[in-house]
Amino acid sequence: MTITYMSQKGYDKLIEDIKYLQRVRRREIAHDLEVARSHGDLKENAEYDAAKDAQAMNELRISKLAEKLAESRVLDDRDIPKDKAYLGATVKLKDLNDGEEIAYMLVAEIEADFLEDKISVTSPIGKGLLGHGIDEEVEIEVPAGILKYKILDITR
Repeated sequence: MTITYMSQKGYDKLIEDIKYLQRVRRREIAHDLEVARSHGDLKENAEYDAAKDAQAMNELRISKLAEKLAESRVLDDRDIPKDKAYLGATVKLKDLNDGEEIAYMLVAEIEADFLEDKISVTSPIGKGLLGHGIDEEVEIEVPAGILKYKILDITR
């Protein structure tokens, strides 16, 4: 079993997602199945087939999230250097090509959300930043080429 470290917030969200799928989504699907059954012949009932498919997908999602939860541990960041880019750190960067400043939070893969500027430590940028400190310049190879950044700040 591979252990995945994540933030308390990410761990809590994972539990919340499982509870939603188990308590709310299961009931919604059960209602959809009941309505579809009331339409008669199940052999040619597209609504019933769709509800059964949704049920199977929901159970699969619950199973996968429960598996991830079992493999997850909350990161205790008291022992992690605060001046280096590691899991849980927010890293403020300056793009050396265009001068733009951006900030990313380094998170576990399951917590990654590019729209919220949360990038996985297993992504090319995340891997490229790991272990580096303030004022260091890093070059990171990504599919589109090479990115060049200067680390301006690291916060937790």
